[in-house]
Amino acid sequence: MIRVLIADDEVMIRSALAALLAMEEDIEVVAECTDGEAAVAEALRVKPDVCLLDLEMPGLDGVEVAERLRRVLPTRCVVVTRHARPGVLRRALASGVAGFLPKSRGADEVAAVIRRVASGARYVDPEVAADALSDRRSPLTDRELDVLRAGRRGETTGQIARTLSLAPGTVRNHVSAILAKLAVRTRQQATLMAEEQGWL
Repeated sequence: MIRVLIADDEVMIRSALAALLAMEEDIEVVAECTDGEAAVAEALRVKPDVCLLDLEMPGLDGVEVAERLRRVLPTRCVVVTRHARPGVLRRALASGVAGFLPKSRGADEVAAVIRRVASGARYVDPEVAADALSDRRSPLTDRELDVLRAGRRGETTGQIARTLSLAPGTVRNHVSAILAKLAVRTRQQATLMAEEQGWL
């Protein structure tokens, strides 16, 4: 029996998927969670074989949950998302996610992916994989990406400077370069673009 934890903040989707997976003879849904923090806590408690994680959840997203669990449990993680952006796929794979698929897939396909991942294999949706191969690389330097990471929760220039041990003027210079390269007006827009492309 494959023991599965499902984490999705959309109650209807989570409940429907849990009900459909429960009809599979070899799959048991052992926990349902509404956000990333709850998913980590429940996974540590019930130790599922596979965690099915929504990418877009409050607090920790599905990739962040997978990254945390990888350090402490042998559980395998599958990330599902409504917006299967290529950059997110790269971030997911770098975090040790074993499966990645869009929410548009049917329950039978999800069950098949769960079985595959539980057996030790990996699965990436073919369309997402094809998009990822054609996706562009980051034009930002490592230090510019560090600046965006350090400020992704809205930190001030001074806070970013302290975090990275830089002068505030240096941080402002990096931000100016980032905005020019990405052709956006604000640091928040730059951060959103970098996250969507999977550069962060």
